[in-house]
Amino acid sequence: MIHQFIERNSKAIMTEELFADRIVNFLYSRTREHSPKLLELLTSARMSSLLGFCNFDSPLSAALLGNKRFLARCGVTLDECIEAPEWFTSPRRVFERQIQYWHCRPMVEDLDTVVSPADSRVLVGSLSAQSELFLKDKFFNYNELLGDRQNGKWLKHFTKGDYAIFRLTPDKYHYNHLPVSGTIVDFYEISGRYHSCNPGAVVEVVTPYSKNKRIVTVIQTDVPGGSQVGLVTMIEVVALMIGEVVQCYSDKRYDVPTKILPGMFVRKGQPKSLYRPGSSTDVLLFQEGRIRMADDLLGHMSRSDVKSRFSAGFGKNLVEIDVQVRSPIAYRGQDNTQLKWIKD
Repeated sequence: MIHQFIERNSKAIMTEELFADRIVNFLYSRTREHSPKLLELLTSARMSSLLGFCNFDSPLSAALLGNKRFLARCGVTLDECIEAPEWFTSPRRVFERQIQYWHCRPMVEDLDTVVSPADSRVLVGSLSAQSELFLKDKFFNYNELLGDRQNGKWLKHFTKGDYAIFRLTPDKYHYNHLPVSGTIVDFYEISGRYHSCNPGAVVEVVTPYSKNKRIVTVIQTDVPGGSQVGLVTMIEVVALMIGEVVQCYSDKRYDVPTKILPGMFVRKGQPKSLYRPGSSTDVLLFQEGRIRMADDLLGHMSRSDVKSRFSAGFGKNLVEIDVQVRSPIAYRGQDNTQLKWIKD
């Protein structure tokens, strides 16, 4: 089955070229059913790291893929990149590229606006059973998602809240940026598997995003200079061939990268971390009643004329929308006013 999504700016229906789709479908259908131990081995940290090396670092991968051909297949716009074209000598360098986001990914000048943390394909939802956007135990199990940190201290804060899931495909720019401004109040890692985030795999594996290894960052935005949307949790979920998530917050462009620590004030739209490399997923959690999702995302997501594997697999219209990093995805619990675009 093909997998389609909506390109946000043009509103066009696009068909995604899923990397290694046949292999992933085989692993998560027949292998999962008949050889669960093999699937467990293939989604382990060691195997994920080995697959990552073979695909992104070995001289053979660069020779087989070819520099220009691989760049073209990934749709990399060289004019956006900081590095010169000759710098891209391996697939890893393509995935870990830096872009001139202050020019090519403008951001709205409004503290009350929540922005996309990544170039990605997004779905939004609710944790409230009374909401039309409620979808229980499909992408993640809420009680597992944040781990047992201090007996699950953060769980109560997001009950009946909202969430957004951002799927980064292998061709995407793989830096994560801050969706809000505020103070870091907690930061921790949860161990887990390395399941693929291919839509077919996500449908087959029950609650994969709460089973994979993930990094949890809790941000208090109700502070001076903050976005004033309450607590926001950003969860960076690793996937097959993602070896690590490098925390590298920069207050200006990519200058002086710093590890994330509790007590830091971070600014919306700035680089936070880097996935190394492959496909991966970000999950944002919001407190009940604190934000309003962008109307166009809600409208596109419920379309029935788009062939989405999530819609087919979960029995409900769930269409992803392709969004750019630093573009608006939600607003502070009220109608947004006219927004002014800035470049830095």
